[in-house]
Amino acid sequence: MATIATIGPRGGQGWQAARRYLPQAEILLFPDLAEAVRAFENQGSDFAILPIYNTRAGQLKEVRMLEELRRGYWIDNLVLSIQLSLGSLDEETEISVLAGGRDNLSQCEEFIAGQFPHASLLAVSDLEAHLREVKRLGLTGHGIVEAEEALKEHGLVLRQREVAPHNRTRFAVIGPTLTVPTGHDATAMITQPLRDRVGLLHDILGEFASRGINLIDLRSENDLTTQKLRVYIEAEGHGDSPALRQALSRLEHQVIQEPRPIKVLGSYPRVEMRPRHIKAFGCIGTGEMGRWFMERLASEGYQTMICGRATELRPETMIPRVEVVVVCVPISATAPTVRRYGPLLKNGQALILLAGEAEDSIGCALTATRPEVEVMLVHNLWGPKAATMKDKNAVVVRTPRSGKLCGEFEAFLYKHGAEIFQDTPNRHDLLMGVSQKLPTAISVALAMTLRNEGISPQDIASHSTLTSLYGILAMSRVHAQNPRTYAEILAAKGQGNQIVKAFCQNLHQVMAHAGQDGIEPLCALLEANRAHLSEEFLNARLEQALAVDQTLGRTS
Repeated sequence: MATIATIGPRGGQGWQAARRYLPQAEILLFPDLAEAVRAFENQGSDFAILPIYNTRAGQLKEVRMLEELRRGYWIDNLVLSIQLSLGSLDEETEISVLAGGRDNLSQCEEFIAGQFPHASLLAVSDLEAHLREVKRLGLTGHGIVEAEEALKEHGLVLRQREVAPHNRTRFAVIGPTLTVPTGHDATAMITQPLRDRVGLLHDILGEFASRGINLIDLRSENDLTTQKLRVYIEAEGHGDSPALRQALSRLEHQVIQEPRPIKVLGSYPRVEMRPRHIKAFGCIGTGEMGRWFMERLASEGYQTMICGRATELRPETMIPRVEVVVVCVPISATAPTVRRYGPLLKNGQALILLAGEAEDSIGCALTATRPEVEVMLVHNLWGPKAATMKDKNAVVVRTPRSGKLCGEFEAFLYKHGAEIFQDTPNRHDLLMGVSQKLPTAISVALAMTLRNEGISPQDIASHSTLTSLYGILAMSRVHAQNPRTYAEILAAKGQGNQIVKAFCQNLHQVMAHAGQDGIEPLCALLEANRAHLSEEFLNARLEQALAVDQTLGRTS
């Protein structure tokens, strides 16, 4: 039978965590965590369980014990809802002393300040021994703050339940061997005391950020003995992943440049302190973009399913098994897909449209689904070749029916570094006319003009200026990729068409002035445009253009 060392008393938080982790294990209770860890290190137990984070008290000092481990690794986590209660020997005597573990008392500060502002506080390291003493001496004025199960275990009267609401504690499981990757992991590490230098913390963070590694926790403090900086890091990913191995190697040899500067405490399945409302996402659409999103959602620990016309899994089978249905199909197929499958969603589910057209798609979704089905549209302005979402633009179009499920998906985008912009359906389509439909129309028309006028690619190269290369590059990008993608953009309905029509009218007016030698009217147009765009905007874009010019000058 496996054995687990943790802190007492029986029925307390550590005992509950151990029982949750291995229900059949023998639980060895110790008065403090130092003794529990010592028992594990001396092979007196197979595992040890330590509380390391509490939603009300924050990071607990017990995490420092992990730094000194000579045997074993941090291999797993448990998150328990901690229902602290108040008990005593009887229910009549006025309570003058409140006793409990140090962490328990700190988690109940609001309750104590509100109901027992004049009571003496007694933080005890061995609650089991203190309970025995209270009963032996008949200390009826002593109130004990502990888990309800522990109070009942020791025969105390329950005076008040749930004295610290929204209270959850994360426990670290210490085991003898490293874990294998699960695909949804995290790794904890801590540096040795480091020599201080300008930019050290910035450079450490940069090694993770440049590889798209999200940091779950980062704390720096001075080492008690040397007063040098120590950094604790918890990062997403397993310690054996290529990205984390590269980051740690760079930190050791290029950034910190000290022998063995980082101790990896362990890798384990990632834990969520915040309650999730979504367990599973289902995607209708088997294209690259849908798979791109499902892969990243799976890395966050969500169950994911993908179905389409050619898959064995059918939407009718998938939809009842997920909380969120994602539709990621070509623009022209979005509305028909929603009309077909939207009625299958039940109240309490969500429909998220990954689409480039909003007004028609959202209107269709609101009509095709039940009133209690959440609806939201997300337009990601990047393609499936992107390594990460970091610093990429994402347009989110919420509806009156967007709720907690849609909010959780939006939080997923934010966590991964996307720049999120909120739009109405009408505004989204209008602005997409500027950023997608018009540039695509110009690129197609430009290529048609070159073809019709018999201008060869060689002629373009020999007569291009740096400014004219911008349009040539856009034209080339459009024609080098899947024609269907850009045909869908051009054919999309909505306010974007107004932008293209207005452009055509304005182009006709500009060329009419040019054909009549209208220098003055053209200058007036340019000045009016300049005033609308603003000096701030133009100067910022000019800096970008000069940077691009330098690159184009090297490659042209």
